[in-house]
Amino acid sequence: MLSEIGKDRIKKAKVITILTGAGVSAESGIPTFRGEGGLWKNYPPEDLASPEGFKKNPQLVWEWYNWRRNIIRKADSNKAHLGIKKLENNVDNLYVITQNVDGIHKKTGIKNLIELHGNIFRNKCYKCGRPFGDITSEEIPVCDVCGGYIRPDVVWFGETIPANILERSYKWSKRADVFLLVGTSGIVYPAASFPLYAKENGAYVIEINKEKTVLSPHINETILEPASEGMKIILDIYKS
Repeated sequence: MLSEIGKDRIKKAKVITILTGAGVSAESGIPTFRGEGGLWKNYPPEDLASPEGFKKNPQLVWEWYNWRRNIIRKADSNKAHLGIKKLENNVDNLYVITQNVDGIHKKTGIKNLIELHGNIFRNKCYKCGRPFGDITSEEIPVCDVCGGYIRPDVVWFGETIPANILERSYKWSKRADVFLLVGTSGIVYPAASFPLYAKENGAYVIEINKEKTVLSPHINETILEPASEGMKIILDIYKS
């Protein structure tokens, strides 16, 4: 549960910033990264989500992302996504930074959203960078300008987050009166540094996760619940 201090900080907060991870979307039936299926477990992550893997076998990478997109298309927002959206009604400013690439937060209509690692339904040319929308082709498409292969517009292993997105994420973290980590393991950087940066700048940091993480000893409180239950606990504070 949540301490009285935590409840009071949430009630008084003018700005709440939230960092979400795979634990939020897991409740919608979206596998965390590679999921439980057998096929993709035969490949190391670097073969499926890195520039080197794409150069080595672009069709394989494209097929994997098609597999993921097909799962996500069938998924709906869950109580965690909707709870985060409802929080907008109780705070002057709500900022959401998500590590998820599934686009579900965007579908709920969150006003202030950063998709830190990109969006799986956007694409771009690997060679010239030209942006493309959602593509459903089973064969890997090519750019009609330069002839380069088209890839998902997501951040892969070995790639850096665009500087403007990273700068905005730190700005939103610094503004927070309360910072919530929801369904994230806290091991992926630079995202894992946001709550620590927020705390350094005076935020009260609360983690919602089914189990403790590497960040747990360094923040104010942990709610050991799934994302949907944790968000219910947060929203119920405004009813008391």
